Amino acid sequence: MEDDSLDAVRFWERLGLPGIIDVHTHFMPEQVLRKVWAYFDSVGPLTGLEWPITYRYEEEQRIALIRSFGVRRFTSMLYPHKPGMAPWLNGWAAGFAARVPDCLHTATFFPEEGVGAYVKEAVESGARVFKSHLQVGAYDPNDLLLEPVWGLLAEAGVPVVMHCGSGPAPGRFTGPEPVGRLLARHPRLRLIVAHMGMPEYGEFLALAQAYPEVRLDTTMAFTDFSEGFTPFPAGERGWLADLGDRILLGTDFPNIPYPYVHQLEALERLGLGEEWLRAVCYRNAEALFGPGPAS
Repeated sequence: MEDDSLDAVRFWERLGLPGIIDVHTHFMPEQVLRKVWAYFDSVGPLTGLEWPITYRYEEEQRIALIRSFGVRRFTSMLYPHKPGMAPWLNGWAAGFAARVPDCLHTATFFPEEGVGAYVKEAVESGARVFKSHLQVGAYDPNDLLLEPVWGLLAEAGVPVVMHCGSGPAPGRFTGPEPVGRLLARHPRLRLIVAHMGMPEYGEFLALAQAYPEVRLDTTMAFTDFSEGFTPFPAGERGWLADLGDRILLGTDFPNIPYPYVHQLEALERLGLGEEWLRAVCYRNAEALFGPGPAS
């Protein structure tokens, strides 16, 4: 793992950055994370792929490792798959952020009675970012139960990272159409489309062009692994340059089937230049969340 750290550090030092900011990393209760890993190990139906977990370590080692890469801010992306889970996950995430100050206080929600109240409580308690997973949660972002949530988050300016693309397998409510309807009602919502919206890259980039507060994260996009089954269309690379101020580094650490630095290398080989890399890997997220604790 030392080589992984050295390679990552060399990357951002070469760009003259103080480190990198990763908006899509997973820290969650151990019993939940173990179930996630077991799902990947079983070649679950949402992936259908061999997916070895590169950083299958205990929590303290994973925290030390992501810091060794030079990641100055990261997140504890977690998400419920049924009613009643979200408040418990939010309590755990608040405690994690309190003891790991370089982790942005992350929260989540599910369309259920009382969702508006516990999301309001999370925001008032300092939540800086939310996670919504339409594929795993199997819910419509336009569910009426969520209407007060979107209004509250838009008004508070708190971003929400949403897995809304139809990769690696489509869900009942994935794709750009439900998200487009949501944004039409809440155009100021700070939505971060996870995984660049794969595989509907162009459609989600078009939404970002239409709505100034929409952003996308790079999680797993452009890597050899993803390019093998959902390649980014060469004809749409112009979008990446045009929207370079709205693209944020995300990786899916620790649940990735390759070394961390490969995500950084995959971005570099797009050939969009060092200024684009500096924006994507640090400055765009710094503008949104702040620089984080000093190294």
